[in-house]
Amino acid sequence: MKTSGQKTGSVPKLIDAKIGKLGDWRGETLKRLRALIHEADPKVVETLKWAKASNPLGVPVFEHEGILCTGETYKDKVKLTFAAGAALPDPSGLFNSSLDGNVRRAIDFFEGGKIDEKAFKALIRAAVAHNTAKAKR
Repeated sequence: MKTSGQKTGSVPKLIDAKIGKLGDWRGETLKRLRALIHEADPKVVETLKWAKASNPLGVPVFEHEGILCTGETYKDKVKLTFAAGAALPDPSGLFNSSLDGNVRRAIDFFEGGKIDEKAFKALIRAAVAHNTAKAKR
């Protein structure tokens, strides 16, 4: 099944399945972050990219006029990587990973950690504004 870059109605179901297979705090965290992304940007498009043998469904990607962020899970964390994170305002200091890059920034969420929902949604809106402004150039 081709999922890389696919933008059909089946992608949200595939992401649901991916989250469901986790069956632990990582799935619940990614599910909540996904809901917050949709609250912050009702026009967000979900895609799956970079499928490979070890990750056949690929990586959930949230897009609006380009990639906003990706959602990956590891043994000890859920990582959201913002494609243009270095260009985004982060007054609440949510970015805590990939801080030395020139373009991307990431947020690592760990078990038991609290999500600053207001700041997170503001960051999503800033990413949308960045992508939208870039698309108009």
